[in-house]
Amino acid sequence: MSTQGGTKAVLAALAANLGIAVTKFVAFLFTQSSSMLAESIHSLADSGNQGLLLLGQRQSARPADEEHPFGFGRARYIAAFLVGIVLFSVGGLFSVYEGIEKVRHPHELESGLIAIVVLVLAVGMESFSFATAIRESNHTRGDRSWWQFIREARAPELPIVLLEDLAAELGLLFALGGVGLTLLLDDPIWDGVGTLAIGILLLVVAILVAIEAYGMLVGEAATPATVSTIRTTLAAAPGVSGIVHLRTLHLGPDELLVAAKIGLPPSVTMREVAATIDGAEAALRAAVPTQLRIFLEPDVPRDAEASGSVVPPVAGTGASAAGAPAV
Repeated sequence: MSTQGGTKAVLAALAANLGIAVTKFVAFLFTQSSSMLAESIHSLADSGNQGLLLLGQRQSARPADEEHPFGFGRARYIAAFLVGIVLFSVGGLFSVYEGIEKVRHPHELESGLIAIVVLVLAVGMESFSFATAIRESNHTRGDRSWWQFIREARAPELPIVLLEDLAAELGLLFALGGVGLTLLLDDPIWDGVGTLAIGILLLVVAILVAIEAYGMLVGEAATPATVSTIRTTLAAAPGVSGIVHLRTLHLGPDELLVAAKIGLPPSVTMREVAATIDGAEAALRAAVPTQLRIFLEPDVPRDAEASGSVVPPVAGTGASAAGAPAV
């Protein structure tokens, strides 16, 4: 995913949520609807979350220094994890608490028609944000399902905005249901039920966001498709007789660490080792469309070294050639 696409979706969500939050809160002052208050807090929390994502993007763009030689790409993962915490605490827990209180102590709605009009307008604004996130995601999603895209994405912004917007759309429907049933049945308890449903929804989404962000923050390998491309490219590089082992790690959404031990014929010279590694690095950068930090270690298998024949190395059985430096 390009950073540009993620930023566009985040800005669209921020604009929509700020407008929705203000509209809902004004409506709450007129209606005293707990569902409306929960939705106001939800939209306000979402606005703060978009601010966190933008801050993470800005921090991740800082250049590497001596204390942080691999840069600040993980700042985007930290921001994503904080989003999950904010959704869980400010959005989910507050709404659950408010819903339980209103179920236990219901009170009549005031100006229910205003609440309905505001919620319908909010659905329209939220749909704009959701449509933007879907459109930007489709640029990189390919033929993957939406769940696969969310699970496999290594850039956090679009998956988070998608989940937030989906939760917002469903939350608005819950709020409409709560307010509508309260007006239809003249029973304010349904307003509290709608609020409780919004809170449970936010808790579920917050847990999903936190799990995904936690995996990114701890450190995830490249996607299986990218690992396969790297392995195939390395194996096909001139002078490489095999791959002993390969490790990948995302240093940030747009930066990938590649570390591999590659097999070489036992009779190669130091100049040939350097040329093989340079060629393999150039091939990898051409095949993988992201920023790469590549570390390749040359290796000569023991059996090939002893017999003088070249045998493709097997993972875990190779030994470094004497005097061959790790690059």
